[in-house]
Amino acid sequence: MREELTSLIEKYEQQILGQNHNLRLLLSAVLAGGHVLLEGVPGTGKTQTVRTLAGLLGGDFNRVQFTPDLLPSDITGSAIYDLKEGDFKTLKGPIFTNVLLADEINRTPAKTQAALLEAMEEQQVTIQGETYLLEEVFFVVATQNPIEFEGTYPLPEAQQDRFMFKLLIDFPSFEEEQSILKHVLERKTRHEVLEAVLSLDTFREIRTEIQTVKLSEDILKYMMEIVRKTRDAETIRIGASTRAAISIGRAAQAWAYLAGRDYVTPDDVKVVAKPALRHRIQLSPHVELEGRTIDQTIEELVGSVAVPR
Repeated sequence: MREELTSLIEKYEQQILGQNHNLRLLLSAVLAGGHVLLEGVPGTGKTQTVRTLAGLLGGDFNRVQFTPDLLPSDITGSAIYDLKEGDFKTLKGPIFTNVLLADEINRTPAKTQAALLEAMEEQQVTIQGETYLLEEVFFVVATQNPIEFEGTYPLPEAQQDRFMFKLLIDFPSFEEEQSILKHVLERKTRHEVLEAVLSLDTFREIRTEIQTVKLSEDILKYMMEIVRKTRDAETIRIGASTRAAISIGRAAQAWAYLAGRDYVTPDDVKVVAKPALRHRIQLSPHVELEGRTIDQTIEELVGSVAVPR
């Protein structure tokens, strides 16, 4: 299984250039059973990143463009009356898939956002009083644009907490961007039919193996000290929840597994701490006025916690 996973990563990095670290973080999150929030300006390959992952997994992929007039039933599905049969018929929505891309999730009202996030948490939806289970392999990757605020509905903190990671997609380097341009213009990347590298059955088996990656007592204590420090620091107005600690633990197990280890190290925790915390904490007003960012604050906080030996 590790060989297939290595092959998937190599193929993924060949298809999506200039985002190697984010690709591995995204894969770690979904292998750990989490959902991911992608933030980046338009044209940085967010949609292609998710579509490519779905293709390499051989899973079903659906994309929903979130707009102000989108209804919850447009995502979950609805019941309609069939005149021919003389009975109600359930039409399942795009959420019944393996990989769902919620494009520009902050452009739809809270009611529709809540319908999606409820499915993420419970892995089931209710249509006209009847409950339907979602696929066993099911994860949501939601995108949002950080530079446009007009006509948007920012996700409340409680809803952002449902995402394991928040990844920031930035522009690639000059050399990487030149390589992307060359590949796209020569049609080496886009329009290529991807063959699945990892089956969904193997994906499930890997998820089970990841749960056996060892988390020592010292590592568990280290993670808890990081999370609890977010609640005590003067620079942070609202600290991270217990769900944040769980997310860090599961993601660290997945990151260690990708590195070929069956145990978690402090470095694994450091790698996943930033994407697991950046959407779960709020800076104090005076810190924001000083121009400090959440990522800088998290780096300082993690660096202030004693590393177990």
